[in-house]
Amino acid sequence: MSRRPNIETALKLVSSRYELVHAAAKRVEQLMQQGEDIFLRDKVKGELVKKTFQAIEDIANGKVRIIRGEDGESS
Repeated sequence: MSRRPNIETALKLVSSRYELVHAAAKRVEQLMQQGEDIFLRDKVKGELVKKTFQAIEDIANGKVRIIRGEDGESS
């Protein structure tokens, strides 16, 4: 059975769904710099997870900080 990212928790840490998508896209860019493959190996369970999934999990777990610019847009 596949897991689903904890979107509800991640949404509590941002001001809108748009901001979550924007922050997750930025996080995926960072994860892609670690390698071209779209999957990462979960360090706890050893299973493969997509980098998009990991990006949302990182936001939900507070592992990444969302920085808002002067215009209110996240980066």
